[in-house]
Amino acid sequence: MPRKQIKYCGYCGTAIANRKIQGRSRLFCPACNEIWYQNPIPAATALVLNDQQQILLGKRKTDPQKGHWCLPGGFIEQGETMAEAALRELKEETGLVGSVISLVDCFYQESRFYGSLIIFGYRVSIQGGTLRADDDLEEVRFFDLDNFPPLAFESHRKLVAEFKKIVEDDRVKK
Repeated sequence: MPRKQIKYCGYCGTAIANRKIQGRSRLFCPACNEIWYQNPIPAATALVLNDQQQILLGKRKTDPQKGHWCLPGGFIEQGETMAEAALRELKEETGLVGSVISLVDCFYQESRFYGSLIIFGYRVSIQGGTLRADDDLEEVRFFDLDNFPPLAFESHRKLVAEFKKIVEDDRVKK
């Protein structure tokens, strides 16, 4: 089910119209002159390696992409930073407690399920916890960086590609 589009102004209840504003078609309330910006939903993921330099992935137990592999992650909640969201989602979905090392990258993605998303990926080191699948995941496993199953989301594929470059740079520096 795609993200619903607003039909009525949240301030005055008037039907929303589309109007060309600032060079784009935007939702607009003609009664109170309010622009209803449609911004991407922020999400955060954790890119985690174990001691064998394998990447942590989870198999989704819900849609979107039920049964497909992904990075542990999810939506950012009120009052938390992107990095805090990545760590919270890591713990909720995998049982692992982590510490952010660095931002890997961020990517924009269109989702038929949620609409526009922006996904932040963080390199995370494991600090504790016990590996177990929970929340949105039915299975969690570590995979070789050069041999893992197809990933459910384009943004996750891009994040892993960037992550692999960082890991390789680290190997060269050692």
